[in-house]
Amino acid sequence: MIRNIIKDIEFLKRPSSEVLKEDLFIADDLIDTLRFHRSHCVGMAANMIGYSKNMIIFINDDEKMEVILEPKILKAMDPYEIEEGCLSLEGFRKCIRHKKIKIEYLTLDFKKRIKTFSGFTAEIIEHEMDHLLGKII
Repeated sequence: MIRNIIKDIEFLKRPSSEVLKEDLFIADDLIDTLRFHRSHCVGMAANMIGYSKNMIIFINDDEKMEVILEPKILKAMDPYEIEEGCLSLEGFRKCIRHKKIKIEYLTLDFKKRIKTFSGFTAEIIEHEMDHLLGKII
């Protein structure tokens, strides 16, 4: 189901919680909502559509939507400064991102994976992971 984008800063400031099996329906809502906003959006965190859960979706290097759970950065390399926008927030903000990140995460069937992402995909993932921490960028 396409969900409204949350713009309530106090809600967005709350750190997200662990994803349980009964939360997996959120992945479908993330897919539907990102598909709806695809012309101007490349990623979302679950809290952007009203669920404070550690789940994000992003457009990967193959231009496909990928949903991951419980992402954690293991290593971040080559920092740089950039200005980013967000569907939940107005305007643009400066932030530090990394050209390459190595993350650990769970797949939708709760299998642990470790993968390295680079370039724009790494930037998207870092942005969405900030949402999970309640960080307003």
